[in-house]
Amino acid sequence: MHYIKQISNNNILGVAILSWFIAQSLKVAVTLIYTHKLDFKQFFASGGMPSSHSSFVVALAISIGQIYGYDDVLFAIAAVFSCIVMYDAANVRLHAGKQAAMINQIIAVLEDPNLNPEERLKEILGHTPLQVIAGAILGVLVALIFFGS
Repeated sequence: MHYIKQISNNNILGVAILSWFIAQSLKVAVTLIYTHKLDFKQFFASGGMPSSHSSFVVALAISIGQIYGYDDVLFAIAAVFSCIVMYDAANVRLHAGKQAAMINQIIAVLEDPNLNPEERLKEILGHTPLQVIAGAILGVLVALIFFGS
């Protein structure tokens, strides 16, 4: 049981989770602004603006840097981890989403050649570079608000 108390007292983890929560909440707000519909499913969706993955890992790295120093091995590990997650979000997962959309389009055309499959496709797995950068900036800001000097 002491592990639960230790985890709940981990301020670095708490800030990273808070940054993720803010990013996911912003996705609902961005969707509301662009579609004029309140869609709470966006809170649990992957993809979209801003990248909560980027926000989460960057808040983690910056928090570690602020507490232990930017020359500490823990910051180096977190920074490398952040770069891998952001690269994956903006490249691998983005292209996987595009491939899924293309496969769905092919299937739709094979089923009904008169169908306009563009209206059905909503595969969002990854992020554009702008969404990743926005998430990273959010992570930096949240971490600096809590651990800035």
